[in-house]
Amino acid sequence: MIKLVSKHVKRFVFFDLDHTLLPIDSDYAWGVFTTTNGWVDPVEFGQQNEKFYAQYQSGTLDIHEYVRFATAAIKHQGEQKFIVAHRQFMQDVVRPAITEPALALIRQHSQAGDDLLIVTATNELITRPIAQALGVPELIAVELQRHNAPGGWITGDIKGAPSMREGKVTRVEAWLAARALNWAGIDTTFYSDSINDLPLLERVNHPVATNPDDRLRAIAQTRGWRILDLFQKI
Repeated sequence: MIKLVSKHVKRFVFFDLDHTLLPIDSDYAWGVFTTTNGWVDPVEFGQQNEKFYAQYQSGTLDIHEYVRFATAAIKHQGEQKFIVAHRQFMQDVVRPAITEPALALIRQHSQAGDDLLIVTATNELITRPIAQALGVPELIAVELQRHNAPGGWITGDIKGAPSMREGKVTRVEAWLAARALNWAGIDTTFYSDSINDLPLLERVNHPVATNPDDRLRAIAQTRGWRILDLFQKI
């Protein structure tokens, strides 16, 4: 059950996305999807995608290098083709992976009057439609730089601070500051599966290790953090 706090304190609930609310990694799954629709060479891309995914799991990923790789096909194909392809990705890959336990968790917090926010290291193009499908109104994701021309498409570079590791804390603080809020005046919960999210887990009032990887599970057990297993990861 969700612990109730004073009605005068605003409650914010932050969710990681991949392997936390979704049993899949949406960034990795999108990469696989681009091999099936012929956008990239399946062998070459698959090898690189596996390499970057292993680096993410180990906490050594260079997010700038990865985003250039992950958005190369999107950049080349252009906005309209991406929109059509992503709709198919949502239908074929994402929606079948949305589980009732994850939706129930979101509903529970929404009905409790909490403000909900997904904070993910996956880029905004991939994740914004997913956040909408999950019913989470606010999203912090890796923002992508665009060319200056009107309607300019992505360049492959990251805009501003990437929402990864310590960058999640930076981006959440900026999001709060834009609303004239700070950590001291609010009650915060963060659900995450990944050791990469330790900085934000340590910053909130209520860290919840959700479907945690082995290292995060060990830390959560040592520190007495709540551990929540919503589903089996894919």
